[in-house]
Amino acid sequence: MSNTIRNEKVSRSGLRSECLSPLEVLGQSVANIAPSATPALVIPLVFATAGNGTWLAYLFATIAIALVAGNLNQFTKRSASPGSLYAYVAKGLGSNVGVIAGWALILAYILTASAVLCGFVNYANVLFAYGGISIPSILIAIVGAAGAWFFAYKDIKISTKIMLAFEVISLLLIILLAGFVLIKNGFSLDLGQFSLKGVSITSIGTGLVLAFFSFTGFESASSLGDEAKKPLKSIPRAITRSALFVGAFFVVLSYSEVLGFVGSSTALNSAAAPLSDIASKYGIGFFGPLISIGALISFWACFLACTNSGARILFTMSQHGIFSSFIGDTHATNKTPHIAITITAVLAAAVPLILIGKGSGLFEIYGWVGTIATYGFILLYTLISIAAPVYLYREKELKIKHVILSVSAIVVLLIPIVGSVYSNAQAAPYSWFIYFFIGWLVIGGLWLLIRKYQTPDVSAGISDRIEIVHQHYREIRANGDGEGI
Repeated sequence: MSNTIRNEKVSRSGLRSECLSPLEVLGQSVANIAPSATPALVIPLVFATAGNGTWLAYLFATIAIALVAGNLNQFTKRSASPGSLYAYVAKGLGSNVGVIAGWALILAYILTASAVLCGFVNYANVLFAYGGISIPSILIAIVGAAGAWFFAYKDIKISTKIMLAFEVISLLLIILLAGFVLIKNGFSLDLGQFSLKGVSITSIGTGLVLAFFSFTGFESASSLGDEAKKPLKSIPRAITRSALFVGAFFVVLSYSEVLGFVGSSTALNSAAAPLSDIASKYGIGFFGPLISIGALISFWACFLACTNSGARILFTMSQHGIFSSFIGDTHATNKTPHIAITITAVLAAAVPLILIGKGSGLFEIYGWVGTIATYGFILLYTLISIAAPVYLYREKELKIKHVILSVSAIVVLLIPIVGSVYSNAQAAPYSWFIYFFIGWLVIGGLWLLIRKYQTPDVSAGISDRIEIVHQHYREIRANGDGEGI
C-alpha cells in the first residue's frame, strides 16, 4: 500500500489529492452524524425534555440544518480546503473571527468524539452482558479510541470506506425495527405525539439543543477539500444529501421510538438500550444484540470521523501559524495529518477516561460533553450563515435569495440558542456549561493575541493563504471546470 500512496498526487497542504470518491466523501459526513447512534442514545435524551414533541424538535432541527447547508454550500461550491468552516468563516468575516471559529470547532469535534466514545463503551457493555462478561469501561474506551486512531493515522480512504459500510449496516437494522413497530401498531397515528400532549415551547427549545447534537458533523465532508475527487461537486452534494436524508430518518425514528415505548414500564429516557427494549417488547428479542452491534459500530465510526475532521482543522490552523508548525506536518508515507490526528484522538479519549475514572456515569458524560460540543456547532453554523452573504457580496455574486437563505437560517438557529439559555436554568453541572464554552472562546481570543504579539503579520498570513486557495478555484471555474483539481 505504501508504494501506491507514494505514486498518488499530493495537495499543497501535503495531504493526498483526489483520492476519495463522492461516495467516500458522503461516508465522512454520514459517519460524523452517526445516524444509527441517535436512536440508541440521543433521542431518549431529547425525549427527557421534549416528550411527545421529540419528533417536532427533530423536524425543526432538520429545517435549520438544511438552511445552514445551503449557506455553507455557497462556499463549498466555490472553494475547497481541509480548513472547512474555519477557512470559510475567515474568508467571509475575516481571519480574527475565523480563528475563534476554528478554536470553537476543534473543541466541538473533540468533545463530540468524547461523547460517542461513551456510547461505544455503553453498547460494548450491553453486548458483553449477553455473554455474562464484564470488562472495565476504561479498557474498552482505550481499545476503541486506539483502533479509530490507527485507521485515521493510516489512510483516509480506508477510514471513509469502513465508516460508510458500518453505518449502512446499522441503519438497515434500525429501519427494519422501526418498520416492525409501525406495522404492529397498524400505522395508526399516535395522538399523544401529534397533539403535542404535555409539550411546551420551552421543552421543545431545550430538547432542540440536543436534537442539534444529532446532526453535528454533517458539514465534516468539507474538511476533505484536498482529498476529494471533484471537490466542488462531491462536497456540497455530500453535505446536502447527508443533512436531508438523515433529517428524515431522525423524524421518523423519533416518532417510532416514542411510539414503541408507549405502555412500557420503563420510560424511554431511562432505558440503557432502548432499541433492544423495543425489540423485546414486540417479540423480536433476537434483534436486540444485532441492534446493539449496530449502535456500537456507529459510535465507533463517529469517533473515527470526528478524529479525521477535528485533526484537519487543527492541521490547517497549524499550517496557518496559529499553532506549532510541527502539528501541520503530514506523514511521509500515509500523507495523513498524523500528528494532528494523534493529538485529537488522545484529547478526545482523555476526557471520558478521566471522568469514568472519577466514577461518572456514561450517560452523564455523554450529556455533559455533548451539550458543550453543541454550543460550538451552533456558533459555527450561525457564523457561516452570516459569512455566506458577506462573502458573496465581495465576490459580486450576491442575490436576494442568498440573503433570504441567510436570514432564515439565523432565525431558525435562534430556537436552539434560546433553548440553550433556558437549559442554563437547569441544575448544575448543566448550568455551568455555557460559561465553560464562553471561557474557551476567551482563551482562544487571548491565544490569538499572543500569536499576534509573537508574529504581527499572522492574521494577514492567514488571509493570504486562504485567498490563494480561493483564487485557484476561481481560475478553475473561470476555465469552465467546476469539478475541482
